[in-house]
Amino acid sequence: MGSHPHDLPMPVTAAGREGLDALLRSPRRSVVALDFDGTLADIVPDPDQARAHPEAVPALAALAPEVASVAVITGRPAGVAVRYGGFAGVSGLEHLVVLGHYGAERWDAVTGTVQAPAEHPGVAAVRAELPGFLESIGAWRGTWIEEKGRALAVHTRRAEDPEKAFAALREPLAELAARHGLMVEPGRAVLELRPPGTDKGVALTEFLAETGAEAVLYAGDDLGDLAAFAAVEKRRTDGLPGLLVCSGSAEVPELSSRADLVLSGPSEVVAFLSTLAAALRA
Repeated sequence: MGSHPHDLPMPVTAAGREGLDALLRSPRRSVVALDFDGTLADIVPDPDQARAHPEAVPALAALAPEVASVAVITGRPAGVAVRYGGFAGVSGLEHLVVLGHYGAERWDAVTGTVQAPAEHPGVAAVRAELPGFLESIGAWRGTWIEEKGRALAVHTRRAEDPEKAFAALREPLAELAARHGLMVEPGRAVLELRPPGTDKGVALTEFLAETGAEAVLYAGDDLGDLAAFAAVEKRRTDGLPGLLVCSGSAEVPELSSRADLVLSGPSEVVAFLSTLAAALRA
């Protein structure tokens, strides 16, 4: 495992090793940023049943006091991620921030409150139109709508052929979204319709600027995490170290091929965070 302490897995890239070294060397000037679904919580057929891995909160509570901040960046509403994560009122998580709806909402553990702007009018319009729209294009069977507050998601995971249903919906949903000033964010058997101007890269960049962090670790699992990966890659060209972690290697090769470290899923991610926390406390 090389010279890293506590059997930390070694990133496969030089830039990733530099990022991990910087985090180990200056944890108080480092931010650990994490996606929720697929990274801290296993992907499940019904997103309402998603919960953080049982060891996630203990790992984060051990890690958060050692670093500048831990941020969970998710497409979910911030309050939902806090509830499904079990993050509220946990000793050790005072440095935790949840950036929901790709940064449009923010929950701080210190205050326990969510800050959120007004809803985009296009979301209300699409909410009213979407059921009839799916029916009219013959896509109702096997697909279903998830209400995300400031966004709406159409899932195809339960369809007879999830990939075929996903491919068939991409263009019609993009046209519907554009008509109402929204954009479509593709994911794993899901297409999310949401306002433009917010993505995980913007949210991460703004948070890092706010904290003044010099090093960052970002872990994600899906296409929505590519923007955050790009943000870390841009920082690296500016000489600021970062480590990119992919949770799960099979479903999203676009992400795993750009990662410095690929872990098999939430259980390995959580184990890595625990090991990192132990290394920083040593």
